[in-house]
Amino acid sequence: MEIWVNPACSKCRSAVKMLDEAGSEYTIRRYLEDPPTAEELGAVLDRLGLEPWDIARAQEKIAKELGMAKWPKERDRWIEAMVTHPILIQRPIITADDGTTVVGRSEEEVRKVL
Repeated sequence: MEIWVNPACSKCRSAVKMLDEAGSEYTIRRYLEDPPTAEELGAVLDRLGLEPWDIARAQEKIAKELGMAKWPKERDRWIEAMVTHPILIQRPIITADDGTTVVGRSEEEVRKVL
């Protein structure tokens, strides 16, 4: 299992705590320091069944500066922006070995990978 985290994020810390309490084995990826490639992000989106605009952090300063709210829904453009500016990626994202992938912002979502 892998979890993409921003250590400053309380939702990420909660998800890690739940994984620890469940005795799960996982790898932490600090995605701001080690951003995903376009291929990795595309694969995660496919596993989630979502598009990049579904997991974009639209309120981030850089999203506003780029004018993303007005962008057409062009997958490659959005993915490239998120890879270039990983702060735009919603977190935490957890990918289990069985392929189950969630945006673990709630306890219910984190439980889906346990």
